[in-house]
Amino acid sequence: MRQNFLLVVSAMAALAAAPAVSEPRLSEHGGDTFVAGETVTQTLDASGDVFVAGRSTTVLGHAEGDFHASGFDVVIDIDVDEDAYAAGATVTLKSTIGKDLSAAGFTVRTEAMSRVAGNTRLAGATVVVDGPVDGALSVTGRDVLLNAPVAGDTRIVARSLRFGPEAVVSGRLIYTTEARIDVPARVAPAARVAFEPLTRDGLRGAWEGIGDMPGFPTFASVFFGFVVTLLFFVLLGAITLGFAPKQVSWLRKSIGSAPGRTLLQGVVGLSILFGAIPVIGLTIIGLPFVPIALLGIVAVWTLAYALGAYAVAMRLWTGLGGEMDPAILTRLMVFATAIICVALMNFIPFVGWVANYTLVLLGVGAMTHAVFLALIPDIDPALDADMRPADRDDVTT
Repeated sequence: MRQNFLLVVSAMAALAAAPAVSEPRLSEHGGDTFVAGETVTQTLDASGDVFVAGRSTTVLGHAEGDFHASGFDVVIDIDVDEDAYAAGATVTLKSTIGKDLSAAGFTVRTEAMSRVAGNTRLAGATVVVDGPVDGALSVTGRDVLLNAPVAGDTRIVARSLRFGPEAVVSGRLIYTTEARIDVPARVAPAARVAFEPLTRDGLRGAWEGIGDMPGFPTFASVFFGFVVTLLFFVLLGAITLGFAPKQVSWLRKSIGSAPGRTLLQGVVGLSILFGAIPVIGLTIIGLPFVPIALLGIVAVWTLAYALGAYAVAMRLWTGLGGEMDPAILTRLMVFATAIICVALMNFIPFVGWVANYTLVLLGVGAMTHAVFLALIPDIDPALDADMRPADRDDVTT
């Protein structure tokens, strides 16, 4: 029932948000009655369900089915044979409800002339219950006043709770407040009164179905995530080194030959990538491609990070006497070691983050340099000893 009430409240709120018309409009469909307008004051004699939406709604008469209403000010003065649902800034009940009542708002009030034959569920900042309830009563609010007889059990969650002279609870009274209060014996004897402190455990109904709050990840989960990330980068390295060994080798050597220039080009490349997003968004044609551009930035960032780590690792490898172009298995081992080292550096505040960001700039700079060379051909290519254009693979560190 609680889920149904939430669905009804959501649907009625959507109706209330729709553009209102100056004069109320009434229509019938499938035996149901629909009323909408900016200010609705309507007398109905409906044989089915009733749906009302408006800024200010006052409905009188009789409805044989369910009644649903939403608006800024909602006044229910219509006798309902079935259930009633209402949502608004202020909700006031003045009539008789044949079965259950569910209402939510900033201020919710059932007046003394009203009566609910079934269960009543109320939620609001200020809730006043002056009308008798023949079933159970559930109230959640900041300030709650109970001033009516309740035949069934009563559960109240409130910051402040008061009882009027007409308040009588025939069933069990369970109240949840910040501190225990004195419940008059005329309301309910002490044997049928239970107090639950206003804590997370005390709000059992509100927290029902919700588990414990998330805590810090365990070591096992952190280690598992680290292993998965490492395997992802190793797989990425294996694919790029296997299918584009010459291109990766050239990019790596270009970083080693001019790291300062590469960093500067990395700043330019990232600026172009991020600056392209608002430019694409300003055009109606390019607006659908903004998500694709964002995914492209993520892909470039990931590839640049891997390339920068690989280039630095290979530079250290050759500096320690390793081969310039070792076997692919050796390069993968060097790359995996580099990924582990730079990942561990993230745990060093500031220094580790700067180092990892620098790797991204190196990777983006190398790719930007390659794009510039492709878009701007060299009109005076460098020549080797045999007076032939030097191949890019001959770039040395």
